[in-house]
Amino acid sequence: MSQTKEDTAVILRAVELGAKPDPSDPALFINRELSWLRFNGRVLEEAMSPSTPLLERVNFLSIFAGNLDEFFMVRVSGLRQQLKAGVLEAPPDGMTPAEQLQEIRESLLPLLELADGCWIEQLSPQLREAGIRVQSWQELDVAEQEALGARFESEIFPVLTPLAFDPGHPFPHISNLSVNLAVLLEDPGYGERFARLKVPANFPRLLAVPQLELESPEAVGPMGSGSRGFVLIEEVIVANLGLLFPGLEIIAAFPFRVTRDADLDLEEDEADDLLTAMAEVVGRRHFGSAIRLEINEAMPPRIRDILIENLELESHQVYATRSRIGLANISELCGLDAPELKYPPFLPAVPPQVASDANIFSAVARRDLLLYHPYDSFAPVVSFLRQAAQDPDVLAIKQTLYRVGPDSPVVEALMEARENNKQVSVLVELKARFDEESNIEWGRALEQAGVHVVYGVLGLKTHAKMCLVVRRERSGIRRYVHLSTGNYNVVTSRIYADLGFFTCDEAIAEDVALLFNTLTGYSRKQAYRKLLVAPSHMRGEILRRIDREIERHRAGGDGHIAFKVNSLVDRACIQSLYRASAEGVRIDLQVRGVCCLRPGVPGVSETIAVTSIVGRFLEHSRIYYFRNGGDEEVFVGSADLMPRNLNGRVELLFPIEDDRLLVEVRDAILFTHLRDSVKARVLEPDGSYSRVPDSDERSPDSQQALLERRARAAV
Repeated sequence: MSQTKEDTAVILRAVELGAKPDPSDPALFINRELSWLRFNGRVLEEAMSPSTPLLERVNFLSIFAGNLDEFFMVRVSGLRQQLKAGVLEAPPDGMTPAEQLQEIRESLLPLLELADGCWIEQLSPQLREAGIRVQSWQELDVAEQEALGARFESEIFPVLTPLAFDPGHPFPHISNLSVNLAVLLEDPGYGERFARLKVPANFPRLLAVPQLELESPEAVGPMGSGSRGFVLIEEVIVANLGLLFPGLEIIAAFPFRVTRDADLDLEEDEADDLLTAMAEVVGRRHFGSAIRLEINEAMPPRIRDILIENLELESHQVYATRSRIGLANISELCGLDAPELKYPPFLPAVPPQVASDANIFSAVARRDLLLYHPYDSFAPVVSFLRQAAQDPDVLAIKQTLYRVGPDSPVVEALMEARENNKQVSVLVELKARFDEESNIEWGRALEQAGVHVVYGVLGLKTHAKMCLVVRRERSGIRRYVHLSTGNYNVVTSRIYADLGFFTCDEAIAEDVALLFNTLTGYSRKQAYRKLLVAPSHMRGEILRRIDREIERHRAGGDGHIAFKVNSLVDRACIQSLYRASAEGVRIDLQVRGVCCLRPGVPGVSETIAVTSIVGRFLEHSRIYYFRNGGDEEVFVGSADLMPRNLNGRVELLFPIEDDRLLVEVRDAILFTHLRDSVKARVLEPDGSYSRVPDSDERSPDSQQALLERRARAAV
């Protein structure tokens, strides 16, 4: 059955009349794809918010567009594959692939209209007021046009390759996410002609308009060097098409963009060499089937029809905009040196016990250490690895790498450790979507440095974030561990809110060592002393703790569960939370993105509150809190409550047992975010989101409150 607001209304009405809902009823589950679109709508909301600094609003609009690109490349393409294959198995909400594709389009069109309006009516005029002009070619004066024309001739023209389309020339391949021009020409000898011209991706999408009054040519350079006027590169190309088609009349040129299926399909069990196989598969990403065609609404129907036919699309896969196609590229403006139009800068804190000149092993040996990035600096994590690489008492380092980023000091430290004759083993996950090429390069570089590299586990993604350092000390061998909710990535550590944890707890260190043995060898360890590990037993342990909270609530009436995750999709976990709510357990959930649980349904989820925060930092940490009758448990880690995390990934959750740190995670982080009434949005029973209602006890923007708290601590 399809999921609609009417389904929800039927359930609610049945409850009012005394009928007890079936927890497996599809109407009690929100569709995953529609929930994701609502999340991206909250991203767009930040772009439209006057309280967000102007260039940050531009960035949010860019993120909104980039998110949609990935959504089509992965989620929509997957639904179309299901439709083509005749998949009959429905998700918990009961919607078929065809119904989901229809609902996606109907839900997306209003968002796209809002995004168009955000750029045309809000951001573009306000940028002009701030002295940043994204202009059309026609708005440039003659001198500016001549200067850009000269740049076109010297730099851009030599790179362009027009491709004809006629009986003698087949329709050219259109690569994924490339900006293209459909050019209509009049040939005196043959009549109307059609050509495709790809806009080169090795130039900025926004070309700086030369400031001709400046004598220094350096002032006309890249973004941030002083120029505040910009024009789309495709408009510069269109204005100079005569150089590409001499002797022909240019009738018109229309931009378009194609999104292709980019979800890689790797037959791991048939691959002799996973690294080589993944490299080959990544190379095919630009050749997947077309999923979406973006055009400007000015494109005439006959040109649109040529594209639809040759890309083998249907009309409902075409999205026409009155704005600019490929809005993700407007993030180039965020490189401007305009601090007054951005979030105020802040300096991440460095706890005194792990200052740059401190011995991090001595600090961790004294007491467990918790870092909350980006409020806390990522530097201690890098120092941990660098000290391990240089310490003569360190014997071995083991590490997982999922998304590393460019110029990684983490990888450099691992290479240095190997140069210093440490035993270094690294699991590089090749199947980290859209980071495959980067991880292949890092894996090869580590191998060349002599590091023992393992490329994932057959049939699973290794998403767990862990590092183990083995050190010889006077008392014997001691193992130091760093565990995290986020990646070992210096760049994202500045914008992703993640928890990092240092410990030398023997039980945790032993668990991590055993898990590494499972990943790199043939160990079939299923149970661990303190860690919750997927896919072996994490779901079962979470469900067991929810059931325990039900029993505790029956006994004492004070049951309380609080989760902070990125996504909540898993059917068994949702149904278990429904059972707990039906028993009266208080449940507070903060789910940044996709949430398939429907809160506030009488008799099913009355005691469940769900909020989502989209703000300056990407909420990325996962925290699981169980009151447990006062004997509180807090787990932190890499896993969301999704089938892919619990069934198809190596994940871990680790306990916070130090009373001081438990209170820190519970009160200063988890509950602070749960009390947010500025950036938080409340999930309603019908799947929509609303602002937190006004009250006399409004809590502040939790991210800003945490920044201010760290600033006070640094004084």
